[in-house]
Amino acid sequence: MDGWRAFERRLHDALELAHLDDPSLRADLEAETVVIEQEIEKRAFTAMLSGRYDDDDAILAIHAGAGGTDSQDWASMLERMYLRWAERRGFTTEVLDRTEGEEAGLKSVTIAVNGKYAFGYLRSEKGVHRLVRLSPFDAAHRRHTSFALVEILPQVAMDDPEVEIGPNDLRVDVFRSSGAGGQNVQKNSTAIRITHIPTGIVVICQNERSQGQNREFALRILRSRLLEIKKAEKEEEVAVLRGEYTKAEWGSQIRSYVLHPYQMVKDHRTDFQTGNINAVMDGDIEEFIDSYLQYRAEKKHKKI
Repeated sequence: MDGWRAFERRLHDALELAHLDDPSLRADLEAETVVIEQEIEKRAFTAMLSGRYDDDDAILAIHAGAGGTDSQDWASMLERMYLRWAERRGFTTEVLDRTEGEEAGLKSVTIAVNGKYAFGYLRSEKGVHRLVRLSPFDAAHRRHTSFALVEILPQVAMDDPEVEIGPNDLRVDVFRSSGAGGQNVQKNSTAIRITHIPTGIVVICQNERSQGQNREFALRILRSRLLEIKKAEKEEEVAVLRGEYTKAEWGSQIRSYVLHPYQMVKDHRTDFQTGNINAVMDGDIEEFIDSYLQYRAEKKHKKI
């Protein structure tokens, strides 16, 4: 509130100076108007990130889907895109778990993204991402369609009351981390696999050298997934009551990336699109995030 009150005083001061109609103040008032407009735009955008966990750190998980080696390569392309985006925003990232593909790319990767509003920004990316291109893994160089699933979870505090885990709900397995050979081979069992028995959710973390750190990260991811399930159940229940429930099926992609026969990236929720796919794959996804947040805010306003 202090920030809003100070901004209100600044507006009043500018208006009072404008009412003086002094030509010598015109240049200063024009500069002040630009600053005020920028501040209003910034505050309006921040207001769209007012969800309960929007200002929290995020957990980003990418899973290769249908499409074999092409989809695993697509998953690694998405990993690079999000890592570049996080770097642009000044967020820190840490790979918690990574499973490489047999020939190329990766089967799955889990990344911790730390920074103010990391979850609020990244929640626009949750869903199925589709790639259409001429396959570099096809000898005939035919066009292939690949899919990858992106999960976005808030890094929930360990004491969040909404997530309850009973003492007998977990099975914890310890094993040696897989990785490069030579000096990098783990001689001790530090990797952690936690299975949540009631839901069957399995979380693996094998990045850190310490078994304790891996266990902490795995529990954090598990709690985030349990919270997501609880949240999804509530939203589904509300959607059914409103008569607007549609089941989310694999293949109902949120965004398509087309490299052939033309170049385009299109978000199917907002209809925002761009032909500069190279910039997008290099982490320039701000316009997609902005358009989704505006779309979500407008949709929420209509319901109210």
